[in-house]
Amino acid sequence: MKASTYFLIIILLLFGCSPKPKVLFEALPHTYLLESDFNSLPNFTQESYVEVLKNFQNNCRSSKAKKLYGELCTEVDTISEAELFLKNSFTPYIITTKEDESKGLLTGYYEPELKASLTQGLQYKYPLYETPKDLIVVDLSSIYPSLKNYRLRGKVVDNRLVPYDTREESKKKTVNAEVICYCDSQVDKFFLEIQGSGRVILDDNSTIFVGYDNQNGHKYRAIGKYLVKIGALALEDVSLQSIRHWLDSNPSRVEEVLNYNKSLIYFKERTQGATGALGLELTPFRSVAVDRKYIPLGSMLYLHSNIANKELNKIVFAQDTGGAIKGSVRADLFLGTGKKALEVAGKLKSDLKLWILLPKDTKEITK
Repeated sequence: MKASTYFLIIILLLFGCSPKPKVLFEALPHTYLLESDFNSLPNFTQESYVEVLKNFQNNCRSSKAKKLYGELCTEVDTISEAELFLKNSFTPYIITTKEDESKGLLTGYYEPELKASLTQGLQYKYPLYETPKDLIVVDLSSIYPSLKNYRLRGKVVDNRLVPYDTREESKKKTVNAEVICYCDSQVDKFFLEIQGSGRVILDDNSTIFVGYDNQNGHKYRAIGKYLVKIGALALEDVSLQSIRHWLDSNPSRVEEVLNYNKSLIYFKERTQGATGALGLELTPFRSVAVDRKYIPLGSMLYLHSNIANKELNKIVFAQDTGGAIKGSVRADLFLGTGKKALEVAGKLKSDLKLWILLPKDTKEITK
């Protein structure tokens, strides 16, 4: 036996073969998970276990979390030792890709505030629409199960289903929808669409909450990329703040830039603050938006990243989605309301590692 072959056998006996990522979610065939342990989670011992437990209880109010965590959602109400509950009940799995890449991207979002009126006027002229009455949403999953996470949107014209109006087209015609209010800034309205929910301060000083309800079916396109394409911004300088500054400085080109994103969001009034796709009010630094094609809504995650040059290690909950959130190792962290949250969210773009915490007896999740 050659010395090199002998040495290789010794290495394999001592250290074993590196485990390969596997798929546990039948409904999410492109989500690859690699079993881990709590000792592998960076600075997990610094977590506030009691706070995590309260957030897990709140998360279990959603049907998706109950389906994923089963009896643990019931047991949590009687738990007094939060740390033991977490370590004894869950197994961390690092989320990766088929190519075993585990590094992703963390961004941030916030709850914006807008000024508006219930009546249209010279100052308040940009309508915030509810879902149009002629918007048709087609769910093909009963016929094509592989399309479970996709929806076809459009409207019927001459007995044919055609694409719904783009952002630009909607400005040129009467939209068949109720108007929630009229905003004083189309740029503020646009950023409300990006964030998904917000607070509207009316001209009588009352406040209403609005949140995502539907979308026109056109693919989201980032206006930051367009500004780079036309030479208005350098790629490394793109942030919410730099985009906003350029739009404010170039009012004659606002329509051109905003219309680049053909996607248009429709809203509905809510009775609470920023609310995610699960219907739960979002918790700053505990709620994240994910791509539901890769990460199940309602799941508990552990993220390792940095924010404002400080390391960030936290248990968070997948409670929201977003048109710009694409991929398996991808999360958008909810940062709260107000200018401080805006400042951090607008600049946050950091490397990310994600683990999903699943019940200890998890073997395979079929649906």
